[in-house]
Amino acid sequence: MRNWFLAEPKVKSIDNFAGSFTDIWRDFRVLMVIPPLTVALYICVVMSVMMFIERVYMTVVVMLVKIMGKKRYTRYKLEALKEDLEQNRRYPMVLVQIPMYNEKEVYKLSIGSVCSLTWPSDRLIVQVLDDSTNQFLRKLVESECKKWIERGVNVKYETRNNRNGYKAGALREGLNKDYVTDCEFVVIFDADFQPDKDFLWRSVPYLLENPELALVQARWKFVNANECIMTRLQEMSLAYHFAVEQEVGSSTCQFFGFNGTAGVWRIKAIEDAGGWKDRTTVEDMDLAVRASLKGWKFLFVGNLEVKNELPSTFKAYRYQQHRWSCGPANLFKKMFKEIILCERVSFYKKFHVLYAFFFVRKIIAHWVTFFFYCVVIPITIMVPEVKLPKPVAIYIPATITILNSACTIRSLHLIVPWILFENVMSFHRSKAAIIGLLGANRVNEWVVTEKLGNSTKPQSSISRPSPTTTRTTRSHLGERLHFAELIMGLSLAYIACYDMIFGKDNMYIYLLLQSCAFFVVGVRYVGISTLN
Repeated sequence: MRNWFLAEPKVKSIDNFAGSFTDIWRDFRVLMVIPPLTVALYICVVMSVMMFIERVYMTVVVMLVKIMGKKRYTRYKLEALKEDLEQNRRYPMVLVQIPMYNEKEVYKLSIGSVCSLTWPSDRLIVQVLDDSTNQFLRKLVESECKKWIERGVNVKYETRNNRNGYKAGALREGLNKDYVTDCEFVVIFDADFQPDKDFLWRSVPYLLENPELALVQARWKFVNANECIMTRLQEMSLAYHFAVEQEVGSSTCQFFGFNGTAGVWRIKAIEDAGGWKDRTTVEDMDLAVRASLKGWKFLFVGNLEVKNELPSTFKAYRYQQHRWSCGPANLFKKMFKEIILCERVSFYKKFHVLYAFFFVRKIIAHWVTFFFYCVVIPITIMVPEVKLPKPVAIYIPATITILNSACTIRSLHLIVPWILFENVMSFHRSKAAIIGLLGANRVNEWVVTEKLGNSTKPQSSISRPSPTTTRTTRSHLGERLHFAELIMGLSLAYIACYDMIFGKDNMYIYLLLQSCAFFVVGVRYVGISTLN
């Protein structure tokens, strides 16, 4: 009996300890978890609504333009302009620049396509700007240039001893050559772009008709969109960019971001804007914004397509997305004051550039996609005190998704993989955008997107992930893993299991799918695999 009474206080002390621990955890949740999570939720809700309004606005504009048949480029009578040009025979001098860097697989395609352009040979200069570090490859490119010179094409093969300024530096030095003095327009094609023969006839007349035009931008056509699931998903995102974002910018304030290639510039506009600058990794966007602030106008020609290649390896795509996300954020930081103080353009145009073009599309879109759908929503499942409004969690994202994917009807059956893949990539893009805003490490990292020339290769010669390939690369397993994505996958899988056991809203279905997507990307089992 004495032992019983002696043991009783111990039981009470354990109960007291358990109760104290529960109280401490409850207080910690109330003070340290719920308030910041609530604030984060409200911020994400606001950003999500901002993105929703922007998407709906662009959709309405595009629909009105199509219904009324008033795309800006259709206001020009192109055929009449071409006939007048042929009759007067006052052909402007055109420079075509092809910047390249170790482009072993595609240099023949680009040089051959550009040299085949139909334009008076005495009014056309093809400038191959070769920054290759491989001396053997340089000789091959130079030999290809000599072959076209013998056929009567005015080809200039230019090299540098350094890569200062990367692509911007090469383009800038190319424009400084003596023989460029008489050129009125410059056309830029990246090394994997293959323009049709009549490209100049379908673009230059617009610039001749309207002296206020600085840029005519063509649309990209992807020759390897069917290469793998990753290229199909890229096609869905880029189709929206061209069909909606570029069209809206051209139709409203005649401004949009230059895509860096497949565009014709008025050289006078480039000089007026201050020339090419290498202060960010998006030198094309930098030039476009500066030219716009000088009052120049842009024209997007949606029915003029130029064939090119999408990155089909995940490594190449990852580097590309880092550059495309980090560069705009860094440029936004550097040009914010300049845009605000610009007196040459209207308030509407400045608002469009700062709010819509930069803030919503280049920053908010990445942050909402990752922080809201991959961080905040999962955490609210673990903290049920924070209520998630269903319209924001379900209806708004569903509407945005439908609007974004409607431009690629043939891939609508891939909408679920596309959403999951975009959410995973938003993790990488959000990090890159933060690096750009802070000017942190890797802010000026420039890695040329690898091209494989897959459009000219038989399908059997392209290596895809397979058990055999996996066995041959096990020694490089550490190089294949992306641990941040794997950690995100594990976290979402844990929360999914928690929701499956204790939750009532069936969010575990989405969380399990998203977790699998992070795992797939984490082990880089996406895109095609190349055996080196």
